[in-house]
Amino acid sequence: MSQYKASIQWYKKPSEHFVDLKYSRVHQWQFSTGTCIAASSAPSIVPLPYSDANNIDPEEAFVAALSSCHMLFFLDLAARKKWVVESYVDNAIGTLAIDANGKKAMTHVLLKPLVIWGKNVVVCEAQISALHHHAHELCFIANSVLTKVEVSPIYSA
Repeated sequence: MSQYKASIQWYKKPSEHFVDLKYSRVHQWQFSTGTCIAASSAPSIVPLPYSDANNIDPEEAFVAALSSCHMLFFLDLAARKKWVVESYVDNAIGTLAIDANGKKAMTHVLLKPLVIWGKNVVVCEAQISALHHHAHELCFIANSVLTKVEVSPIYSA
């Protein structure tokens, strides 16, 4: 068993009343490595100036975590097959909607990875699809959520 820690820090500004709902949602995520990430609610959920569009919001982080987890397993599986990967780019999209229980939820995440293979690697679409399927089955994050996670690889020439 492994444990992972994050420290989430938010402080009310002295000028804010708080109970009027006019307070900043800007906060910090700090990880065990010492890395700090400026975070905020999404401006689509809490309007400016009470959010910060330049900061990462939890919904984006959720999508990034799913994408990153999938990628890391995909790269591991490719390396074990001795298939060199030159690059992996995923422009993932998460959809926040009303779920079957009538609650707002991240109902769907679409991963759209584009993999560029090493010059001597010859793989067909079926092999790539199988690798993505296996990576999806192994992804800890995808295995932990109710969200439908779909993988739609972009095949390069």
